This record gives sequence, C-alpha cells and structure tokens, in this order.
Amino acid sequence: MSAVPKYSPSAEAETAAHSAIRLTKIVATIGPATDNPAALLELRAAGINMARLNLSHNDPAWHMATISLLRKILPDVPILADIPGRKIRTIQLDHEPTFKGGDIIILTTDLDHDGSEKIPVNYDKLHEYLKTGAVILADDGTLRFEVVKIDGRDIHCRAQAAGQLKSRKGINVPYVQLGTRLLTDADHEWIRFARENGVDYIGISFVESAMHVEGIRALIGNSWPRIVAKIENQGGLDNMEEIIRASDAIMIDRGDLSVETNLENLAVMQKQIIEVARRDAKPVIVATEMLHTMIEAPFPTKAEVTDIANAVFDGCAATMLSGETAVGANPFEAVGVMRRVIESSESHLLDRRNLDRQSLDSSIPEAVGAAIGMICKTLPITKIVAVTIGGYSAQMVSAQRTGLPIYAISTDEMAARSFNLMSGTRGIHTKIEFSRTSTDHIVKCLKELWERGDLVDEDMVLVTSVGYPSAGNRMNLIETHLVSDLKNAMGWEAWSTTAA
Repeated sequence: MSAVPKYSPSAEAETAAHSAIRLTKIVATIGPATDNPAALLELRAAGINMARLNLSHNDPAWHMATISLLRKILPDVPILADIPGRKIRTIQLDHEPTFKGGDIIILTTDLDHDGSEKIPVNYDKLHEYLKTGAVILADDGTLRFEVVKIDGRDIHCRAQAAGQLKSRKGINVPYVQLGTRLLTDADHEWIRFARENGVDYIGISFVESAMHVEGIRALIGNSWPRIVAKIENQGGLDNMEEIIRASDAIMIDRGDLSVETNLENLAVMQKQIIEVARRDAKPVIVATEMLHTMIEAPFPTKAEVTDIANAVFDGCAATMLSGETAVGANPFEAVGVMRRVIESSESHLLDRRNLDRQSLDSSIPEAVGAAIGMICKTLPITKIVAVTIGGYSAQMVSAQRTGLPIYAISTDEMAARSFNLMSGTRGIHTKIEFSRTSTDHIVKCLKELWERGDLVDEDMVLVTSVGYPSAGNRMNLIETHLVSDLKNAMGWEAWSTTAA
C-alpha cells in the first residue's frame, strides 16, 4: 500500500460532496496511489461515487484485497471491475525500451522475451493478420509505428517519433480485423473472479454486438454484476443501438475509440452515443484523459476543464478518472477539480432550463417517466423517491434529467448500491418488505427516509413505484406529497429506527 499524498479537504468541501446529489457522478480508478483506508476516505470526501478497478493491472490477490478494503471503508460505493477482454497489450516487461523517430523496434507474439530486444504482446496470432505497411498505434495512440517486415512471430516496426513503450500498454491496428475471440479464457476467469467477489458492475472491452454482451451475461449467470459495455471501435459504433439495448450501462473509452476510428470525429461520436443511450435510459460513463495532466501537475489545463463541462452538457451519467487517481501525484485534487467543474456546469444547465428531455411514450413506464418530467416542471417538487427493487423506475426517472435529487430505495442491497451510478440518484437499502397486494410499504419507505433526514417537512416529494405488481407490470404509480402533511396524517414522530 502506498503513502497518501498530503491533501485535506475543507469542511465546506466535504459537506458539499455529500449534501447534494449531483446529476453527473464521478468514477475513480483505484491503484497504488489510493489503495489504503485514508486515501479512500479522502476520495469520498472529495466527491467520488464509484470505484473502478482495472483488472489489466495488478494480480487477483491485489484486486481481492482492494475489493475487501472498499467494502469495509466505502460500503455504499459501487465497484466497477474492468476486465482486459480482447484488448491487445504489451506484457509486463523487465525492460521498457525507448527509441527515436526512425528506429526499428520488434514486437513479437513469442512471450519468451523481456523487452530488451523484442517486445512481446499478449495476442498470439497478431503476426498472422499484419502486412507490410500496416500502421500500429500504442498507448492510446501516443505512439505510432509502421510495419516494415514480418519474420515468423516477429513484427518489425519503424517508429514515427521518439517515445517509450511501457508494460501493459494497449496496441491498436485501425481498420484491420484481427480475428480475436469474443470471449477469451482470461475473460472466463475474470468474470468468475468478479462474481465471486461481489462487484457491482463489470466492464467489457471492444464490444461490437449484442451477442457479445449476452455471451458475458450467460457467463455471469444471474443479475450481478451488471454489464458496462465499452464502445471503443468502429464495430461498436456501427452496432451501438443493439449494444446499448443489451447492456446495463455504457462506457465511452475515448482512448481506443480515437485511435480505432477518426480522432477528429471523437466529440461527435461521444454526443451520438450519449443521445442514443439516454433514449434507452442507460447511464453513460465518459472516460480517458479527462484530467490527464493532473497525473503529474497540480492544476488542469483549460482544455481539460472544458472537456469535463462538455461531457456534462452532452448528458453523460458519469465522468471517469483513470491514471489521475490510480497512480497520479494529485488524486484528491483531481477529484475536487472534477466535482467543481461538474457542479458549475450543472448549475448552468439548470439555470437555463435547457436540459434535453426525450419523449418516452411507447409504454406505461415510459409514459409515466415522461409525465414525471412534466410534473417536475410545473409543480414545486423538491425531491423524487423511486421505490424499486431492481432499479427500473429509478432508471426511467434518472433519464428525464429533472435536476432534482432522486432517492431510489430497494430491498436488494447490491441493487441499491448500483443505483449510485445513475444520474442524480442516491441508492438506499431498506429492510422494509415490499408488498404485492397493497401499497402500504411505500409510506413506510417515505417514513424511513424522513427519519434518516433525507426528507424534511418542507419537501414536496414525488413518489413513483409499481403498484400491485404482476407479470410485465412496471412503474405504474405516481404520488405527490407535502411531507409535513404526510407526517401529520400518519402520526410520524421524530425517532430513529437505527437507534431502536
């Protein structure tokens, strides 16, 4: 475990991080810079909502220990385990070669090398699919090579500029089909690991079809972990609608997407993916280099700040930090910067009332969701409560982007934790039994929220749920209450169930 960099958020900052439910959440990757109790508490104080583990780095024992630590220190924070999938990478190297422009380096599919003469990659058939003249990009496109010769398992490449090729860095060959399997042996092992260790979400790389998603779902075998499909190449873009429908959430991995397609279209692609996902009420995480300079520098660039704001304006559910919080020198400062930019951007959106509400009118739940959006525009609603087990009603309400805090209360502890990824939503676990023959549990849930302090007497609350559930019956109920009236009518008294 690493030492914690010096950082102490002010009391005001810590209060701000917890008092309001932001529309846009923050996902932070945990690594050597933050894999200890003190650092995790600092990250929460700074404003994170989800912890990410990149399973391409570190070994299973490290990840198992980190998951255990997260559950102990941040039990309400959902965990996203990002599996390596089909991504081609350099292996762990004893020597990480540096080179100048014009130098020849040798990539190889023979793993019996350490990087000093040849650099092994983890795809054993890469040499079979490449030809002279092919372009290879590495490390999110920051390194560029041209293939000059294929000699057995060795790929001789000419560097286009000076650089260093490090361990576990991604390798991309744009516009070349490389014949990789949808599900690798490592996928099977990591999915089993994620399931057995109780993570909430699992990230899948280079998803190109609904079939790929369903293959992963079949391996999972139940509802958990839920699936975050990463759209990061042309195949994923071409089939984004079916991928989004099949997945539980989407990640836009802009590193690979920018090198697998056209860099100049990246901003447009980001907007298109978010627009389609919002129509399907699926949360979208925007990732890669959002505050990249803060890995080393204490302050962001103006472009990075603008990038975060534009992701908020596009309507993403979350923005993500990778190296900034995993290995960076300023992990807590980076989270604080991201939170402040998000809050400023959301304030602008709410002030101008220019949130883009999609029309959802093809079914009762979608119509109810649209109606909630309209009610929140015309009544002085202050908070929304979604009484839900699996999260469907919370998902539909979150997609409306009302700008109001959503409290999603569930009897399923993992589901409640997973709701914290949804835009503007706080997941709450309850032990109240949900009835199938009455709606009495709804007022009990409201009382519990009042006792917790999440609802106050002055709140005008909108409640949505499913009443008298039957097959295919979802989200068919809307209620509005002034909490003080409800309190007086039901005879609530200010005592705590937790104290009792």
